[in-house]
Amino acid sequence: MAIEVVQSLDETGELIAARYPASGEADLKLGAQVIVRESQSAVFFRGGKALDTFGPGRHTLTTANLPLLGKLITLPFGGKTPFKAEVVYVNHKVFTNLKWGTREPIPFRDTELQLVRLRAFGIMSFKVEEAQLFVNKIVGTQGYFSIDQIADFLKGIVIGRLTDFLGENVKSVFDLAQFYDEIGAGTKTRLKDDFGKYGMALEDFIINAITPPEEVQKKIDERSGMAAMGNLDDYMKYKAAQALHDAAKAEGGGGMAAAGMGAGVGLGLGMMMPGMVAGAVQPGQQQQQQPQQAAAPAVAMLACPKCNTQNPQGTKFCSNCGEKFAQAAKCPKCSSDVAAGAKFCANCGNPMSAGPAHCSQCGNELAADTKFCANCGTKTD
Repeated sequence: MAIEVVQSLDETGELIAARYPASGEADLKLGAQVIVRESQSAVFFRGGKALDTFGPGRHTLTTANLPLLGKLITLPFGGKTPFKAEVVYVNHKVFTNLKWGTREPIPFRDTELQLVRLRAFGIMSFKVEEAQLFVNKIVGTQGYFSIDQIADFLKGIVIGRLTDFLGENVKSVFDLAQFYDEIGAGTKTRLKDDFGKYGMALEDFIINAITPPEEVQKKIDERSGMAAMGNLDDYMKYKAAQALHDAAKAEGGGGMAAAGMGAGVGLGLGMMMPGMVAGAVQPGQQQQQQPQQAAAPAVAMLACPKCNTQNPQGTKFCSNCGEKFAQAAKCPKCSSDVAAGAKFCANCGNPMSAGPAHCSQCGNELAADTKFCANCGTKTD
């Protein structure tokens, strides 16, 4: 018996295409009704060849709307001859909330973190625009074609294009969050041709998150914590002072253990305090003076006999009280300069408090710098 009415309903909302009948061909006749809903289109096949595509409405099969049909069948019995044909209904609604995500992390070369593996997640929506192209390239001869059968294929295309876009336009994972919209728009543009060649259109493409692995996130958090602490030296001073305060509180009710802790922390802080104070008062000045002090030669100092202020050797008057320093004396034996108040010559060891020198042979008094006795001629050295 020839079929009079052809239509397709989908109660699941998951079918993209459905063939009528599901397998083989149906017995149709000229004058049969093909009903197409607003969100559908119907591709009419005869002998494996697509003859026409019907849009929304009720269509009566005639040689007027199927001009090729008249050449393929004979028209006895007043044009009511049954013939073999099939109809593929294609759903044009927008399929929303299709989740996509990376199965394996994407290798990404980061300018700050070097090589990082990223995971990406989001949603997209699409629809079929060209029914006949979609049926010929994707559906083929299947009786039913649902969203689940094409989801993995579409996700693979998305990840491939997203990876290319990230590698060419993003430098660091720290910039990702502020550019989600731009990354989504750029990736969607690249996906347009990939969807279009199968008769589909990508309606929405949204990135929910692009994140590094958990262990890398922990390292980033540690780095952020270090930045939040600011100056590490100041932070250590603060922690030491806080530990001392806590130990002092515990000492009041913690017995010997608390007392030991307080003493230990106090000792440690006491050892740290001089350096901390010096660094806090003039942190940069000490570093600048160290090279100069190392290069400067040592200067001999002389204490003032009146006020004990240290003055450089050779100073004639005290810089504090103005006391006049005794001038250097001459050694009576070798005539070397001897510091004021010195008891022996630093050059020859001759006593400075002794009287004039005498000849060791005849006892005659010798003049200063005399090398031979004027009395007996004995050499005085």
